[in-house]
Amino acid sequence: MPTPKRTSSKKKAAAPSDAISLLKKDHEKVRDLLSKLEKSAERGGDRAMQLYTQVETEVKIHAQVEEEIFYPAFREAAQKKDDMKMFFEAKEEHHVVDLVMPELSDTDSKEEFAAKAKVLKELIEHHADEEEKEMFPRARKLMDRDELRELGERIEQRKSELQ
Repeated sequence: MPTPKRTSSKKKAAAPSDAISLLKKDHEKVRDLLSKLEKSAERGGDRAMQLYTQVETEVKIHAQVEEEIFYPAFREAAQKKDDMKMFFEAKEEHHVVDLVMPELSDTDSKEEFAAKAKVLKELIEHHADEEEKEMFPRARKLMDRDELRELGERIEQRKSELQ
C-alpha cells in the first residue's frame, strides 16, 4: 500500500519582487498621499502637516534606495547615450524635490502651503511618470529577471533598515 504524500504546513514564500515592481508600488503610495495632501492643504490644519510628514518620509526612503541601488545598476547597464541622459535627469529631479520639500514646512500661510504642495505633487508625479514610461521599460531590456529580483531584494532590505 503506497504511503500518502505529506503536505507541508509551511506556506511557500512569496516570489521575491523585482526592483521595478517595488519602485512602482512606492510611486502608487506616494501619488495617493500627494493627492490627499493637495486636498488637505487647501483646508490647512494638522491633517495637512501629518500628510506632509508621511510624504516626506516615503519620498526620502524611496529616493535613497533608488540612488543607492537602482540608479547605479541602471547606469552600469546603460548602453546608449539616451540611457545616460535618463540616469542624470532622474538624479537631478530628485535634487529638485529635495530643494522644494523642506519649503513646505517653512510656509507662513495655508495658501502658500497649498501652492507648494501642488508644485511638489506635480514634480513628483512627473518624475514617477518618466521613470515608469521610459526608465523602467529600458531597465527591463538592459537587465535580466534575476538581476532585477536581486536588486529588489536589496531594495527591500535597505528600506527595512531606513524605516
